[in-house]
Amino acid sequence: MAEGRRFVCDECGNSVEVWSDGNPYYFDTRGKKQYAYHPDHEALAKCIGNDEDVYCLGCGREFRVDSNHVADCCLKCSSQEVVSTSELGDRRCPKCSRGVFRIDPDWLPIS
Repeated sequence: MAEGRRFVCDECGNSVEVWSDGNPYYFDTRGKKQYAYHPDHEALAKCIGNDEDVYCLGCGREFRVDSNHVADCCLKCSSQEVVSTSELGDRRCPKCSRGVFRIDPDWLPIS
């Protein structure tokens, strides 16, 4: 079971959603990366890695990083201010540069 959270900027409303199980993946017979999510237990059993959703605090770009690699800089702006989306709480919003991300208490989905 996965739990979701949404971080919302308290100034501009910019929001980022994150799921606790990340993005588990496997490679299909053609060698293409496939993502598997709950409740597809058959696909989840094939998973060999987990891509992490990360967020650039410099430009606001969201992207995925393979669990076997380290996100040391943003793919768009080369900023080294890259954090896991699950760690956005109380971080400054790059869209407006005034607000900070807070957890939305009204958005708590479970898959």
